[in-house]
Amino acid sequence: MSPRTVGDRNRFAQRLFADLPARYDRLAEWLSFGQNARWRAAMVDHIVPGSPRRVLDVASGTAGVALQLADRTSSHVVGVDLTRSMLKIGQRNVAKAHQVRRVQLVNGRAEMLPFPNATFDALTFTYLFRYVDDPQATLTELARVVKPGASVASLEFMVPPSRFWRGWWWGYTRLVLPVAGLVTGGPQWYRVGRFLGPSISELYRNYPLAWTDDAWHQAGFEDVGMRVMSLGGGLVMWGRRASD
Repeated sequence: MSPRTVGDRNRFAQRLFADLPARYDRLAEWLSFGQNARWRAAMVDHIVPGSPRRVLDVASGTAGVALQLADRTSSHVVGVDLTRSMLKIGQRNVAKAHQVRRVQLVNGRAEMLPFPNATFDALTFTYLFRYVDDPQATLTELARVVKPGASVASLEFMVPPSRFWRGWWWGYTRLVLPVAGLVTGGPQWYRVGRFLGPSISELYRNYPLAWTDDAWHQAGFEDVGMRVMSLGGGLVMWGRRASD
């Protein structure tokens, strides 16, 4: 199921998520035992203190992070996502939250963002690297659209570093999650469940934490930090765009 080129990865993501949005947010929280919301809040914690005026949220999906940014700051937020069906649900969520004036959703690719250089005061991105062919080039593109000194934060799944918890994680992602997805969300969620664990393992085989830390610096970020969440199930990273 792993796509091999940039175009293939993008098309794969579109197919994978096209039929999910109707219950995406609810099932994502159930199947993560509520940790997804906790991880998102920890990521946004690194954006709030800077009081940014304009924030970009990449891989915005159904606008969960974009709406949290709007709720916790006075920012105008632009959310970008590859999948149009996800964005349609996101638009409904934005309207329901009465944030139409402050949250704008745009269809686009993280690898080629439709914005001029140094447009945004802050940026977030969530669960992105498994759907791009070149994470380093993608980080460089993200850095391009933020101003010097801008805060950037990300959230990604992780493989637990402890052998004990990694065993439990492997059993849940390979065995329990696909079945739970099928029962609660049908065949579409079964496919997502089957893909999730192997895709996370593959990501860290190809791009371990040391590589990721170095990639942030290579892209032009400084003061880079990371926090392992929930015994190693999630990873929040943050940094600032270095001055040119």
